[in-house]
Amino acid sequence: MRLVEVFDTTLRDGLQVEGVTATVDDKLRIAEQLDHLGVHYIEGGWPGANPKDVEFFRRAADELDLSTSTLVAFGSTRRPRGRSDDDATLRNLIGAGTSAVCIVVKSSEYQVVETLETTLDEGEAMISDSVRFLTAEGRRVLVDLEHFFDGYRQNPEFSLRAIEAAVLNGATHLVLCDTNGGTLPHEIGHVVATVKSHVGDHATIGIHCHDDTGCAVANSIAAVEAGAGHVQGTLNGLGERTGNTNLSTVIPNLELKLGYRCLPEGRLERLTAVSHHVAETLNRAVDPQAPFVGSSAFAHKAGLHVSAIVRAKDAYEHVAPELVGNGTRFVVSEMAGRATIQMKADEIGLDLDGAQVGTIVDDLKRLEHEGFHFEAADASLELLMRRAAGEVPEFFRVESMRVITDELPSGDFSTEATVKVWVGSDGPDGDDATRRVSVAEGNGPVNAIDAALRASIGSTLPQLEGIHLTDYKVRILDGERATEATTRVLLSASDGRRDWTTIGVSTNIIEASWRALEDSLVYGLLHHDRA
Repeated sequence: MRLVEVFDTTLRDGLQVEGVTATVDDKLRIAEQLDHLGVHYIEGGWPGANPKDVEFFRRAADELDLSTSTLVAFGSTRRPRGRSDDDATLRNLIGAGTSAVCIVVKSSEYQVVETLETTLDEGEAMISDSVRFLTAEGRRVLVDLEHFFDGYRQNPEFSLRAIEAAVLNGATHLVLCDTNGGTLPHEIGHVVATVKSHVGDHATIGIHCHDDTGCAVANSIAAVEAGAGHVQGTLNGLGERTGNTNLSTVIPNLELKLGYRCLPEGRLERLTAVSHHVAETLNRAVDPQAPFVGSSAFAHKAGLHVSAIVRAKDAYEHVAPELVGNGTRFVVSEMAGRATIQMKADEIGLDLDGAQVGTIVDDLKRLEHEGFHFEAADASLELLMRRAAGEVPEFFRVESMRVITDELPSGDFSTEATVKVWVGSDGPDGDDATRRVSVAEGNGPVNAIDAALRASIGSTLPQLEGIHLTDYKVRILDGERATEATTRVLLSASDGRRDWTTIGVSTNIIEASWRALEDSLVYGLLHHDRA
């Protein structure tokens, strides 16, 4: 079984995606998760480029205890016509204190001449000098050959000179980069095979792809099949423009489909959990339809597929979901019959009798007719089923809830919620139950209601502290009724271990939001008690 190294660049390339940022604490926690998964290299950032990355490497030296992964500092070559021993970027790489460094170099004639505005000879010397300097300082040097495939297409002679300059001065890895993301798999395979033949065993050939044609994963696989032994990418495919190679996809494809070893034995089953943990940290939800790790990756809707998969689990699943830490899920809608409900009950470990199944089927059809959509709200469906079986305790009871929104003289809006609730250690009817009234302000009605409710019951139910909302979506179901239209609210939440979605439907958007919020908190409390 041939080893393929995994190089994760979520902490640098991944943070270049629009709308995503991370604190130093976030980056440290993500690095711990990547080490838990078992990737070979974690690219931590560019020391000296910004204060955040400077602090990250300083704190990483004391706070990160990596058992599997090697932390890597990223940078570039010396400046044109400069000296390596007097170059700030190279000095910052040494100052980062990592045993391995990765530098980006220009391997395309066009990039050297047009963007560096220097000669090809100087471009080659920049690579030679920088690699020689870093290896002399005792660093393992990985070289990212930027725009390699475009450059090889234009002037293969110079692109190979860039490779030779790196290898002859001690680089251990030559990472061929499809920087613009425009190369297709057959081209990747041909070029990687040519480079592998040229380099032999003098250095490990790597691949770094962007997803501008939607081929980053396929390109990376083609490179490995052609001889690459090192794959770079990001967890969940984060990255600028359309993203980088999605490690959550390419790793299981290489391991399960092609027989390569990418992670230590037993680590692949951690993939889904780590993928979602990193997504949660970056507040960037995993695409439900993401291969292998998405919540819908092994989901089956009522009908022929469900009937078949009950008899033969691999009938509509290309791999066993447990291999990547995911699971089979049956999606229930108004098309569901008694058999589908029973399968869903088995999935969540719920014992139902015939009468309870019938009640659930009737409730499901009625609610979906009213506008509920349980395919998108698995947590609300589970609560519906558990309530029918009498398995949902009453954690609290809301007596009333009121929301007031005022427009201030400044033109700003102020929202205030008042919640009256009964709660106790044994529920709202227990001996120590008390009536509590809380008022809270928020940046909107849902935020204010959530804050007021938590203020009332948080001391009795401290586990609420770990439950937080991650997404809030509103859809108008019958727009022709204008402001009288029925509103569907989907609310997503997480406790750091699992993610869930609940639903509320009403002609009153506040009521719909409240129903989704109440279900979300109850679901989180229920599963905290079951953990």
